[in-house]
Amino acid sequence: MLVRRLRLTTGLVLAVYLILHFFNHAAGLLSLDAMEAMRKTVTLFWHNPIGTALLYGSLLTHFLLALWSLYQRSNLRLKLWEAIQLGFGLLMLPLAAGHIIGTRARLELLDIDLTYPQLVTILWQNPAGTAKQILLMAIVWGHMVVGLHFWLRLKTWYPTAQPYLLLGAALLPTLALMGFVRAGLAVDAASLVPGWTDALLAPLQPSDPSMAEVHSRLEPIALSVMAGLLIVVLAARQIRRMVRSRIGAYRLQMPSGAVVTASVGSTMLEAIRAAGIPHASVCGGRGRCTTCRVRVSDGGQTLPRPNDTEATALRRIEAPANVRLACQTRPRRDISIVPLLPPTATAQAARQLGSVQGHEQAAVIMFLDLRESTALGERLLPYDTVFILNQFFAEMSAGLRETGGHYAQFNGDGLMAIYGLRSGVDAGCREALEGAVTLHRRLDRLNETLGTELGQSLRMGIGLHCGEAIVGTMGPPDAPTLTAVGDTVNIAARLEALTKTYGCAVVVSQAVAETAGLDLGRFTRHTAPIRGRDKELEIHAIDDTAELARALRI
Repeated sequence: MLVRRLRLTTGLVLAVYLILHFFNHAAGLLSLDAMEAMRKTVTLFWHNPIGTALLYGSLLTHFLLALWSLYQRSNLRLKLWEAIQLGFGLLMLPLAAGHIIGTRARLELLDIDLTYPQLVTILWQNPAGTAKQILLMAIVWGHMVVGLHFWLRLKTWYPTAQPYLLLGAALLPTLALMGFVRAGLAVDAASLVPGWTDALLAPLQPSDPSMAEVHSRLEPIALSVMAGLLIVVLAARQIRRMVRSRIGAYRLQMPSGAVVTASVGSTMLEAIRAAGIPHASVCGGRGRCTTCRVRVSDGGQTLPRPNDTEATALRRIEAPANVRLACQTRPRRDISIVPLLPPTATAQAARQLGSVQGHEQAAVIMFLDLRESTALGERLLPYDTVFILNQFFAEMSAGLRETGGHYAQFNGDGLMAIYGLRSGVDAGCREALEGAVTLHRRLDRLNETLGTELGQSLRMGIGLHCGEAIVGTMGPPDAPTLTAVGDTVNIAARLEALTKTYGCAVVVSQAVAETAGLDLGRFTRHTAPIRGRDKELEIHAIDDTAELARALRI
């Protein structure tokens, strides 16, 4: 937990500095004077004991944490974004060393405050220095953007904000580079005046030759130290590998029958990846997203207790005792595991509600079925049928998202959805009724769009019921999904079938109406037998969803 907090805190400090620095470069689009004026304002914050300690302490700590991350990994089988993040993190400080020593160290040792006109002139006259500066900007910005993206992607608000943040992430460095080029062209123009360049750079001559000698040696010393640290880390990894090979190995029995062997000390995620087996891990193995979670079916009693990071994450998803995070658990004995999310799990899956095992919960179940889909397939070409069905399910999925429903199952020409997972069953009942209205509205718009192609309108039936259900992540290990089972689910499916019997659009149980606090007395009421139940169920048959919308006042 300490390492995670340090990495995040230092990364955010560096991000603030970098964003301000890029804005400062972008000011070059106005003039060299604008760049210098902004620099003087920004350095008021960073050029004081607290700001200096915060900035350079964060830079050094972030570099050391990159070395620590490199050391911790038993193997270097990384996803592309993880490799970029780690590689750029290791390159940042070595590439920035010359810039830091040439600016801040010059100020501290030689009492020379390098201005933007002087810096731009020095870089613009040295193509190699300019290329190095641009490379540094690209690497530092890339490291920051990747880090922020994979931290924020677990936040519920991020999908909405992402397009705007990505636009800013592309626009700011472009403006910064343009500002630097514009400043360089201004330097070219000014240097045509005889003596301008000599007068500008004259204050950079040090008054103390001995300190100038010390200053000139700082960069090679700093680079040597960093190279030495990297060599020490690589050597330590090799020594650790040799020690682990002597300690022993453990085996992971996978549900597919594959057996993965790894050295004691390796996490389950490292062992699985080293074997070339895809496994979910949205956060890159840092214990934040829980998508790498597995159910330990045999040998769980031999596992070490969860560390603080893992324990916090497991509590958040209310995981039972036999569920562990593959990225944090380091077995010492043979165990059998079952991955609980597919390898393609996304950040959305990481935000899904609930534990990884079924648990009882009051929920609202919706079943939806497209009418006469078989006849549709007989009248149209296969390609046209698939196109129309894809359009239909795209509209239904969008309608569920709009009204708070969870798309739980797909069954060819229909679907099952769950309401109330987050909002509770009371609000969920009203959301489900609003969902029924929204889905029919979307179907009407789809019929208008496809009317000439279909020759007739698409129709569907919806059944709604609420009650206790077993909700959880279920299904095959390679494609589990958050769904529900139980009597409430079966009844909702029966109600959907009754829409054919009553020739209506929606059948709603009285339980849903009462829980939503809605009077559906204006709609036809039936007492319907439900197969598998001795007791009949009171229901409402709704043919006009516009009337239901008026009852809901939407």
